[in-house]
Amino acid sequence: MTDLLTGPQTVAQERRLVTELPGPRSRELAARRAAAVTSAVGSVLPVYVERAAGGVVVDVDGNSFIDLGSGIAVTNVGHAAPEVVAAVQAQVAAFSHTCFMVGPYEGYVAVAEELDRLTPGDHEKRSALFNSGAEAVENAVKVARVATGRSAVVVFDHAYHGRTNLTMALTAKNMPYKHGFGPFAGEVYRVPMSYPYRDEPGLTGAQAAARAIDLIETQIGAANVAAVLIEPIQGEGGFVVPAPGFLPALTEWCRRSGAVFIADEVQTGFCRTGAWFASEHEGVVPDLVTTAKGIAGGMPLAGVTGRAELMDAVHTGGLGGTYGGNPVACAAALASIRTMRELDLGAAARAIEATMLPRLRALQERSGVVGDVRGRGAMLAVELVKPGTDEPDPALTNAISKACHAEGVITLTAGTHSNVLRFLPPLVIGQELLTEGLDVLDAAFDAHAGK
Repeated sequence: MTDLLTGPQTVAQERRLVTELPGPRSRELAARRAAAVTSAVGSVLPVYVERAAGGVVVDVDGNSFIDLGSGIAVTNVGHAAPEVVAAVQAQVAAFSHTCFMVGPYEGYVAVAEELDRLTPGDHEKRSALFNSGAEAVENAVKVARVATGRSAVVVFDHAYHGRTNLTMALTAKNMPYKHGFGPFAGEVYRVPMSYPYRDEPGLTGAQAAARAIDLIETQIGAANVAAVLIEPIQGEGGFVVPAPGFLPALTEWCRRSGAVFIADEVQTGFCRTGAWFASEHEGVVPDLVTTAKGIAGGMPLAGVTGRAELMDAVHTGGLGGTYGGNPVACAAALASIRTMRELDLGAAARAIEATMLPRLRALQERSGVVGDVRGRGAMLAVELVKPGTDEPDPALTNAISKACHAEGVITLTAGTHSNVLRFLPPLVIGQELLTEGLDVLDAAFDAHAGK
């Protein structure tokens, strides 16, 4: 029997611990890893994954984990989503690669059509496909620079945009993303983000935008700005949701100044926040949108979608790459998008928010260590601070996350100061599974907060 949400019934949708963590097989693999894989690559969990479906991940020792991370907002449609699995299998059997720049194929065109339809705005659009979020961001900057004839790119405090040379320059946090890897690409300028929890009390979104715009105009010069690049809700920076009015004011300034407004929707896209894209919550229509993560159910794919006159300003051959828009990844993306529509995963994300927000706010009230609860849809976070202060507490954040892992719940951390617990469950997660995961989180706070 096949269930629409979890695929072939090889993975029960339950948390189950049958060995110590890590178990013997995971320990064996860890020893092999130490001898073969550079220590520069880290992992959140101490266990090794064997299979996954729906909202559950199973390790090589048979332990089942509730997944509140979705591989960092990738498996929005759930692990091993049936339509995605079938589409990938069929495409692999047909052909796995030609390179779209050599022998084009319908799948690439169909994904571009979907992106042109789904991204905000009813203007004429064009898309190009790549492999990763960082690649998408880098190519969006290339488009903006060619289209405007300008070079300066404005980014924000707490931003994360990737690990390539240019995107490291765009990213705010030094460790672990940038430390020792310079020199970085030039003509990147950073201005303050709207961060309601840490801004001065009462600062509105419009006022925060005016603060940023003043710096842009006085220190960079409006006529030099090719693009303003922002995550509508910041990801690695700690799920920072700007105050209402911040994004629209920046968009309007870009329109007036001739700069390109780029929305980095890599982590926020594809129903994650309760809408197809987070920009929609304030009616923002970006000039360019970058996508990846949730687009293809776990297959590597990314895109840049934007105004036709901007995208077509680049000379033929100026955008591309060997694997960009791989046919298998495109098949997965089309199946993922169908699944999002069929299951109305935007509504599912909003239902997850309705379950989680009251629980997280209750945790804030009783624990004394949660400074802020924030997010939208199934992209939620708590910021941990030392009691009675707003001083970040990364040690407690790490301890609580590890305590959840030890009890079979996958959680992730984030934030410029590494003091944010972020939650990104698959949008198909069952209510009972989600509630159980939150129960484990509550117990972890009870065991560690105040120590």
